[in-house]
Amino acid sequence: MLTDAIKSEIQSSYSTFLKSRNLRSRHGQRLMVAQIARTLGQITTDADGLRISGSHVCAVEAGTGTGKTLAYLVASLPIAKALNKRIVVSTATVALQEQLIFKDLPDLQTHANIQFKYALAKGRSRYLCLSRLEQNLEGANSDQAQTTLSLFEEYLQNSNSAETVALYQTMAQHYLSGRWQGDRDSWHDSLEDPIWRRVTTDHQQCTNRRCSNFVQCAFFKARNELDGADIIVANHDLVLADLSLGGGIVLPKPEDTIYIFDEGHHLPDKAISHFAGSFRINASLQWLRLLKKSLTDLNTELGRDDLITRQLNQLPEILNGLEIELAECYRSLHELTQFNIDDDVNGKSLDRPIHRFEQGIVPESLITQALNLKISFAALCQKLEIIVKQLKDALDPDTNSPIGKTEAEQWLPLATLLHGRAVSAWELWGVYAQPQADNAMPIARWISLLNQQVDLDLEVACSPISAAGTLAQKLWQPCFGAVLSSATLTALGSFDRIKTRAGLPDDSACLVVPSPFDFQNNGILEIPSQACDPTQTDLHTKQIVSFIKTELNQKSGTLVLFSSRKQMKEVLERLPEKLSSNILVQDELTKQVLLERHKQRCDKKQGSIIFGLASFAEGIDLPGQYLEHVVITRIPFSVPDDPVEKTLSEWIELKGGNPFFQITVPDASIRLVQAAGRLLRTEQDKGKISLLDRRIITKRYGKQLLDSLPPFKRSILT
Repeated sequence: MLTDAIKSEIQSSYSTFLKSRNLRSRHGQRLMVAQIARTLGQITTDADGLRISGSHVCAVEAGTGTGKTLAYLVASLPIAKALNKRIVVSTATVALQEQLIFKDLPDLQTHANIQFKYALAKGRSRYLCLSRLEQNLEGANSDQAQTTLSLFEEYLQNSNSAETVALYQTMAQHYLSGRWQGDRDSWHDSLEDPIWRRVTTDHQQCTNRRCSNFVQCAFFKARNELDGADIIVANHDLVLADLSLGGGIVLPKPEDTIYIFDEGHHLPDKAISHFAGSFRINASLQWLRLLKKSLTDLNTELGRDDLITRQLNQLPEILNGLEIELAECYRSLHELTQFNIDDDVNGKSLDRPIHRFEQGIVPESLITQALNLKISFAALCQKLEIIVKQLKDALDPDTNSPIGKTEAEQWLPLATLLHGRAVSAWELWGVYAQPQADNAMPIARWISLLNQQVDLDLEVACSPISAAGTLAQKLWQPCFGAVLSSATLTALGSFDRIKTRAGLPDDSACLVVPSPFDFQNNGILEIPSQACDPTQTDLHTKQIVSFIKTELNQKSGTLVLFSSRKQMKEVLERLPEKLSSNILVQDELTKQVLLERHKQRCDKKQGSIIFGLASFAEGIDLPGQYLEHVVITRIPFSVPDDPVEKTLSEWIELKGGNPFFQITVPDASIRLVQAAGRLLRTEQDKGKISLLDRRIITKRYGKQLLDSLPPFKRSILT
């Protein structure tokens, strides 16, 4: 309940912070504080503190300059502390995580009259595993074990170079001396994935308290810090991973948590990706054959355990059966897909060939094959699960295991790796073995042809087309409360899109708060005379070139956003060398280096032009002189070749809807708002947006798109 005492604490913290920072109150920020406080404050609980009411979720759209981070922190923290709940702030980008940890939260501690602790949460794979590090440094593996383990090159390289050993020694020294906390992100230099993989672990391989290095473990030290934190900063992927394991594994239990999803518009797509699956046939055949080849070594090393021996003795029959089934599946899928292999091998096809099953419906013959593969992989999972359990038990000093601890530590990572792969395969073939039910939302299913240079492979994939049901079941229903915040939650002026895609409860409160920016006086949105219909590809490219040559101020900061990498390169090639040599192009430099060079040029009053794609239309912060002109070459409609989006479109059509107006146009609206949002980053910024797509004034959806943009002064010259 939102008591007078809590209200007073929120108001006091807010006003004290503003006064201490010499900031003025913002109308939109106050509205956001009030909405979040109202939503969380009306939640009712039982005697055990569990939520027993609805209306516990709110979505707030707040543009740049609103100060939404301060708003959701001062509104939620007093309520969470009063109810003995904890806050998980989840972001989509590392940049926002770092801003929260290194700037926003320390600022709140310093300048507001509210006491709290905070911590950063990461998954196990971001932390050093001391046991794995010791194995690499000590060379503890027997020759036989090393020979077997080195067969799995994707997991462990054949040997450590002298340079790699020296790096591992430095890691050990820095960690044990306290100069490094053991997380990858704080290491002073970049670490290549193969090198890092050898000294980290995941939840499947980790032996927790059974590990001899448990007390010194970097991950569990960091996790212990979470136990005392009032606010935990995480990312969407970690939250989804924790929820998929039942919740409360790394993060607090959902029923004790108030989730705040900053950059909340990313959550539905993150959830869809998280629950998608894939299986590469030839790659899987390779590791299955390697396992079969390794059985002799495994029996020699682990044969003293009778239960493991029985499992190993049953594996040849299972592996032989899987080889036959997968070889037959590969052959039949080639017949089904009819990919032009010669074109792909000769490099004539630039895109990955995809065969998508319409409405997610696969042929009966494939359902039968999938069912057989599901059964076979289930048998493999069972055997590997028993082996993993026996190896983990061998690490327990209270267990009388015939396998030594050193041997168990050597072989457990490989056993858990293989078990994880088998489980993933079982899950995927289970999806393909399940016929598509009538009137049920389909699962997208498709086959891709991969050119692995050495040989070809077929990738079998599946994905949900909506995360709404999953998020409703695993997040919104069990959580104590939740807030979604972003500058782009609405599409075409409505919350319908995010409600549908994220499965928000029907009683969720939704609010758009006004921006403090003076769009009318500080920004211009122009449709220049060079704007044309982008479906006339060559003419459109020609007009973009003309606009850049004649209309850009070469002495100011400019961002030109393209929807096509091919067109971006063609425009660059058609520009005079004197001009093109001064353009910073995405892909030629890392984003960080590119932005730094851009700022350096602007600081020297040289002017700078950036050519970027979709990733530069969001999350780029270039205030003041660094960006005074944003050029959007075309309305950012999605390319209609994604199998998940195509299956979703079919489903909408089947239900009598129009996917173009229900999906394509709203999605384009959000991307257009994001792109336009690059221009004004502070209340003092001024500048211009040029949209080189005439459809914005000729098509009936154009007015909707224009009206969804901030109220810039408009100049239509075409």
